[in-house]
Amino acid sequence: MEKRHADIIAEELEERIFGGIYADGDRLDEVRLAEQFGVSRTPLREALQRLARSGLVELKPRRGAFVCQPGPVDLIEMFEVMAEFEAICGRLAARRISDAALADLHDANDKCQAAVQAQDPDSYYAENERFHKIIYRESGNSFLEAETSALHRRLQPFRRQQLRLRGRMAQSMKEHKDILTALEHGVSEAAADALRGHVAIQGEKFHSLMATLKNAAE
Repeated sequence: MEKRHADIIAEELEERIFGGIYADGDRLDEVRLAEQFGVSRTPLREALQRLARSGLVELKPRRGAFVCQPGPVDLIEMFEVMAEFEAICGRLAARRISDAALADLHDANDKCQAAVQAQDPDSYYAENERFHKIIYRESGNSFLEAETSALHRRLQPFRRQQLRLRGRMAQSMKEHKDILTALEHGVSEAAADALRGHVAIQGEKFHSLMATLKNAAE
């Protein structure tokens, strides 16, 4: 599926923020950016709104859009909650998931594997997102699905950056297979533990994410 202009712009701005081109507190000039991307201000504003939902940009009335990186403590706390949300989704989905949804998870995993082999983190992220959203839906709890999806959107740019770290796509793929095995066998706690470990930021993943934030800050 072809990406919308707003999505392309949002991803490019994410890269600039993480790459240190824009620092925390920088104002993003709508007129200049619209000229750079060769678009009207409508898709640009949609892109900025998307970044605002993920916390990378703050939209201030009558003043414009400003880069606003969450601090390390904020980020770790959000990932801690995300890991527990996903664990609950996995626990419930292991009891309730349909055969059709399991087939969809296999399809998403096959496409993830192809992305690993192609070293294509953007394609991997798209199918990874699909994989997780199927599990949220199959939890059978619409309130949990909505809350988990909202935090998922909040953390999108940071999860996307993680996939660019050396070896992370292959490790994520292995974790996906463990998650799918637990869901197929209906083992609730194994599914919860696998999803929690997949999302949690600890050990080497913690140090890598902190290094990414440090580089962006510098």
